[in-house]
Amino acid sequence: MTLFWGIIAGLLAGFLMQRSRVIRYDKQVGAMRLADMTIIKFMLTAAITASVGIYMLHDLGVVKLSVKPTLLGANIIGGLIFGIGWGIVGYCPGTAVGALGEGRWDAVWGLIGMVFGAGVFAAVYPSIKKSVLKWGDFGKITIPDVLCFNHWLLIAVLLVLYLMLFRWLENKNL
Repeated sequence: MTLFWGIIAGLLAGFLMQRSRVIRYDKQVGAMRLADMTIIKFMLTAAITASVGIYMLHDLGVVKLSVKPTLLGANIIGGLIFGIGWGIVGYCPGTAVGALGEGRWDAVWGLIGMVFGAGVFAAVYPSIKKSVLKWGDFGKITIPDVLCFNHWLLIAVLLVLYLMLFRWLENKNL
């Protein structure tokens, strides 16, 4: 049953990405040039929705939070590699798969790069797990824990900030 719901969620996510046009190359480049904020608005909407859903299910005891450790070195280096790849190819992982699903073969290069990058990471993992992957290890923390806020209060504040940002972006035709 879990697999069934995963497939349904994946289909729904793909449908929403296609309908909002965030899997289009021009939207990706527009986001990188800070000229089109469609992707930013889409991702912030997804983050707020996911936060509400995850914390509601957690509070109801349906799911258990499995927080991964915060590793600044790994996040910074991984983010740089991700950003460089996104800038070169014009797609991030989810949008590359969606673009391929629409028949845009240029996305194949990004997907090949992701598989290659995963292979390189697997090959170097033993040598970096005790160095790079330990830089800036803050342990298993969450933003509500760090700020000493109730998670619902933080979600409400972020929602208000997001709505203000959304309105500002819309007024600027971004």
